[in-house]
Parts: sequence; structure tokens; C-alpha cells
Amino acid sequence: MTKPRRICVITGSRADYGLQSRLIQLLADDPRTEPRLIVTGSHLVADFGLTVGEIEADGVAIAERVECVQADDSGLGMAKSLGLAVIGLAEALGRQKPDLVVVFGDRYEMLAAASAAMALRLPLAHIAGGQLTEGAVDDAIRHAITKLAHLHFTAIEPYRRRILQLGEAPERVFTVGSTGLDAIRLRPRLGRAEVEARLGMTLGERSLMVTFHPETLSPLPPEAQITEMLSALGGLDDDVRLIFTMANADAGGRAITRAVEEFVARRPGRSVLVASLGQQGYLSALAQVQGVVGNSSSGLIEVPSFGIGTVNIGDRQKGRLRAASIIDCPILAESIADALTRLLSPEFQAMARSVVNPFGDGHASERILDVLAAHPLDGLIRKGFVDLP
Repeated sequence: MTKPRRICVITGSRADYGLQSRLIQLLADDPRTEPRLIVTGSHLVADFGLTVGEIEADGVAIAERVECVQADDSGLGMAKSLGLAVIGLAEALGRQKPDLVVVFGDRYEMLAAASAAMALRLPLAHIAGGQLTEGAVDDAIRHAITKLAHLHFTAIEPYRRRILQLGEAPERVFTVGSTGLDAIRLRPRLGRAEVEARLGMTLGERSLMVTFHPETLSPLPPEAQITEMLSALGGLDDDVRLIFTMANADAGGRAITRAVEEFVARRPGRSVLVASLGQQGYLSALAQVQGVVGNSSSGLIEVPSFGIGTVNIGDRQKGRLRAASIIDCPILAESIADALTRLLSPEFQAMARSVVNPFGDGHASERILDVLAAHPLDGLIRKGFVDLP
């Protein structure tokens, strides 16, 4: 009997875990593969909801825990966190001795894992490459991981072509769809009353989900960025309920969360801040709201599947493919207010309900599994550079 492939999957945040959870389950169920989950980043930090608990609640075995996030979220603090992540993940991978390492997206923890895998001469698979987010340092991280990786899984064909532009071999790049749509297709959802119980707030006829992360390449400091958005949200009618989720662990994330906490405290019963809803809670809440506001990738990738619109603020997601239900606006209170008015209009609400999500069919994880389980590994770490014709 062939020995199953030992595959280390890295997760560093609530966001990427939700997008990888179906794949992790499939790897565990398939006799060809033996997943080893390595948990790091904000999962292990109380200020960000200690979301490792969500992984444990799912019954997923955790092979390694690598702490790396510094209390200081300045640029220097982020650089230190990156260095600690490289050290800790290298040690974890050295202990696990995997046949293959899987990283997702564009977070610094993933760059740390990719760097460690390179030094250890381990084959690396990268999910969700080829995208653009021109307003964030994540853009450079994503492309750097592409050059460190040996197998690539993209959401759509334009992203595959972008990876080919970076010199990767066509036979190593697979268009599979977005894994975010897998969970939408499969996860059971909570009812409205259960969502309200988790939030501790009654949802009205008009509710919005709000997630705002630091736009790391913006000339505006995070405090100014969040002030513009909150100023616009503060002008909404009193009947509009606001569900805020916490900012990520990027530089300035804690400042954004503090500003939101103060905003929510002034509006009891009309707004709430949650550290993490978990994947089921988040998707269930999306099914109950009338729109999404902020600058999270989820607003562009997953939200169109719910037939609601997104106000996408600033340049953090600049370069990503957009459905017709996305309203782009700059980080200016007046522009955001205008976008909110459009989002909540009956005409836009009706249009959003008919939008088709361009990011796949909800079966991306199965396609990724088949490649991870069967693609030849001999010689995989040797890469050439394929010039375009």
C-alpha cells in the first residue's frame, strides 16, 4: 500500500482558515493524504478573538502552534512578527517533515512559511495567487510567494495568466475557482434568531456587515482611514443595524478596532463589534443583511453569492475582478455616504439579487485535493523560468 502524502497546511487567521476548512476536511478523509495543520498568527492572540478555538470546535487536529504576533503593530513590530514566524514555522516544518506544504493567499505568515519551506527544500503549493490588491503590501507578498511555490491554484483564468507572466510553467498552474464558494455551498446556516442571539442585537429590516482593515500602502494613517468610514456610517438612519468584525493583525489594526469600539459604545442596540463570528456565523449573518461595507476581500469574492451588494472602500482591493454588485469609492466620508445611499436603494438591492458570482462553482477544494494527492513530487522543487512567446 502506498504511504499517504504528509501535507502541512498553514493557517494564520480566521479568514484563511474559513477558506481552507473544506480542503482540510477532504485531505483528512482521503486515504492518499495525511494533513498536518500548523496554526499561527492571529489565531493565537486574545486581542483577535483567539480563533484557534474555532478550529478546535470543528474537531480538526492541530499538529503545531507557532506564536509570532507582537503586541506592537507598527511597521517594526510587523517585521519582528515576520521574523519570529519564519523561525517558528521552520522549526515546526522541520519536526513534521512533510512531503508538501500548502499556503493560502497573501498574509505575512504565509510568506514566512514559504520562506521556511524554501530553506528546507520542501515542495510548496500556493492557493489564491495571481490576484492584485494594489492598495496593500499583500500584493507584493502574494507575488513573492508565487515565485517560491511549485504548484499554483488560481480562482479564475485571468489570475492563471498573471502567474504565467511571472514565468511559472503552465502545467503547474491550475484554475480551480475560489474556495470561499465551497463553504457557501456546503455550510449549514443559522436561522435569524440564532444569528441575533450570537450578536446580542436584534436585526432590523436594514442591516449591514462592516469589515475594515488597514490599507497598508495608503498615505492616510489607519486612524484617519477609519474616521472617514465611521463618519459616513454615523450618518445612516437610526433603523440601520451595523455588525462590525474586527480588523486584522496588520500594522494599524488595533487602532482601527479601538475606533470601532468607541463608535459602537455610542450606539448601543444599533451596532455591535464581534471579534469573530466563525465561518458558519459569518456566512449566516451575510444571509440576513442587506449589504457589506469595508475593504475585505470577502466583499468581492464571497458576498455576491448572497445576492447583496458591497461598498468597497479605498484601494486595498484594487485590481481584483468585480461583480456588478460592487460599489467602489475612495476613503472619503462624503463618497462613502453616497455609496451607502446607492447600496440601500431598492433599485440596487434588486439588481444585486440577480448577480452571478464570477469566482467559480463551489467545488474548488475537490480540484485542489486531486492535484495535491496525485501530482508527481520528484523534481518538483526544480523550477525554470518560462518566457512568454
